[in-house]
Amino acid sequence: MIAVSDSTGCVYNRNGLNVPELMHMKALCGHVEGSPESEPIDPAQLLALECDILVPAALENTVHAENAGSVSTKIVAEAANGPLTPAADIILESKGVFVIPDILCNAGGVTVSYFEWVQDEQHLFWEAQDVYARLERVMKTAFRDVLKIHLEKKVPMRVAANMLGIGRVAEAVRLRGIYP
Repeated sequence: MIAVSDSTGCVYNRNGLNVPELMHMKALCGHVEGSPESEPIDPAQLLALECDILVPAALENTVHAENAGSVSTKIVAEAANGPLTPAADIILESKGVFVIPDILCNAGGVTVSYFEWVQDEQHLFWEAQDVYARLERVMKTAFRDVLKIHLEKKVPMRVAANMLGIGRVAEAVRLRGIYP
């Protein structure tokens, strides 16, 4: 990890940040700025850093038409809700950036909430490692299913994820009717 930001600032170290120290600093002081072996940078600079994976994880519309051209990464993993605007999607796709859309990348919490509901309904309580194993299975399967559509139909990953989701809802309605 070479850069990170929070609501108060951004820090960078091209050789890699010391994540445990960074987390300690955040817990102790409430911010990441001033972390050892890091330098402060502007949020716009953070988005433009050359990196393998960019993970916008907090705000909607972080990457937009005005700054998407400066993004220099191979993969964007959307860990926030809607961090890329539709215009940014188009720009990044034209640059060959692989985007893991929020509805796929950011679905772990919702999936675990479903697991909690299932446990409550069945009056069962799974061990943490069972939840993690189930989550990993679900997320890997979902990724593979979306990737397959992306490759076969030659559509962006976001479109593939929507195709899969809408197809599943349509099939459920066909089988069960509108009001199950």
